[in-house]
Amino acid sequence: MNGSYKKPLVRLKNICKRFGTIEANSNIYLDIYPGQILALLGENGAGKSTLMSILAGKILPTSGTIEIKGKPVVLDSEKKAIEHKIGMVYQHFTLVEEMKVWENIALGKEPGFWLNKKRILQEIKQLAKQYGLEVDLEEKVFNLSMGEKQRVEILKLLAQDSKVLILDEPTSVLTPTETEKLFAGLKNMAKKGTAIVFISHKLEEVLAISDEIAILRKGKIVAKTKTNEVASPKELAFKMVGKEILLNVPREAIEPKETVLEVQDLQARKVKKVSFSLRRGEILALVGVAGNGQQELVEIIAGLNFHYRGKVTILGRPASEFFKQYRWTNSLAYVPENRLGMATCPNLNLTENFLLTTRNGFQRGFFLRQKEAEKVLWTKIEEFKIKTPSTKVQAKHLSGGNLQKLVLAREFYRRPKLIIAEQPTQGLDIGATNEVFSLLTKAKAHAGILLVSGDLNEALTLADRVAVIFRGKIVADFSVHDKEQVKQIGFYMAGGIKE
Repeated sequence: MNGSYKKPLVRLKNICKRFGTIEANSNIYLDIYPGQILALLGENGAGKSTLMSILAGKILPTSGTIEIKGKPVVLDSEKKAIEHKIGMVYQHFTLVEEMKVWENIALGKEPGFWLNKKRILQEIKQLAKQYGLEVDLEEKVFNLSMGEKQRVEILKLLAQDSKVLILDEPTSVLTPTETEKLFAGLKNMAKKGTAIVFISHKLEEVLAISDEIAILRKGKIVAKTKTNEVASPKELAFKMVGKEILLNVPREAIEPKETVLEVQDLQARKVKKVSFSLRRGEILALVGVAGNGQQELVEIIAGLNFHYRGKVTILGRPASEFFKQYRWTNSLAYVPENRLGMATCPNLNLTENFLLTTRNGFQRGFFLRQKEAEKVLWTKIEEFKIKTPSTKVQAKHLSGGNLQKLVLAREFYRRPKLIIAEQPTQGLDIGATNEVFSLLTKAKAHAGILLVSGDLNEALTLADRVAVIFRGKIVADFSVHDKEQVKQIGFYMAGGIKE
């Protein structure tokens, strides 16, 4: 990385952005230099994504100016930003689901840049190999896992030859090995003069990859510092939140009780003879590189996919029978990784979203007691510390952390005995992550929890057992207290077989 910067490539001057009475960004000044990796930190809702969406041309600022190479510009569209060599990978993906991977990456290229499909595939394969972001280029996007979609978004940005790369939580569903490869690629790009803005809640990653750090709080930049002047993640967390927060969730010893989930010789398109069981009172973490069958396995257990062979038993009943006579309480709860779109409906308000899976509890004959549901929701908002001015707010206007807590509040209200939690802290800040950890730890007192995660720290912090999946097979299943096996997780995730 280039350690000395001369003139800024991009300068944000007095940027303000208001949504009605809410001020998302306030009087922001920020310089972005060529060859620099700038980390942008802040709690959920601090204004990071809004600020970068302005730079990427997705939204216009209420006031303020943007300069590129010293000249004022108006970035009134994403196309205009791309023309100025600015590109952004958003936390919520912008891919065309019905198109193939290579078609998505090739979108937006000028005619004649690539002459034919063979040339396109060759160029993309070289990019994918260079940055460790391999993905099936002929697969349609809707068949991909969230981790694979993340890779496609990054590849799409790299293919545009951007001089300013904005990455919003780019490692949220990557394994440590994938993250290392991505970081190596980013450092190489910085050496060649590319400016990179790195938005992340993973403080260790910020310290490992960035040159400088800018911290936002309540829409304002409250601190700027060189990364080598920060002593530890603890110090960085204090700068970001203004108080000490450590991910230190006590592991409560609970005697496992009855079996709530049993999978025997399960086979499907990507799942290959998988067998495991889960009891009430324990958390089983399923870890692996995205695209190794986790998504299909979760869909089968959650009742979204019945195209399989083998046996799935949920709360003592075969899955087919269980879902035919599904109960809304004391049953199964699914917390999907796509919290905005699958877990919630973006344009519905909070009460309406709360009723998506709890409506049977508020239905009296043909009538839905929405006011009663709203009263219950307010108690959950207080209990789960959800920051919102009203239950009438649309889900899409909540920060990631608050939206995730809304989903958990809704599902835990149903008192489930089996919980499937898929990437539950993806994209959340350190404070929200700590709260979600605590909620899941408490929930295992009355439920068995299948935790599907790409974050090994999350898995080892929460789980009692870890199962590693590779190419559709469980290659290892062991207690988190087995230190020798824990050391081998990376080996298993890469396809090593437990002897």
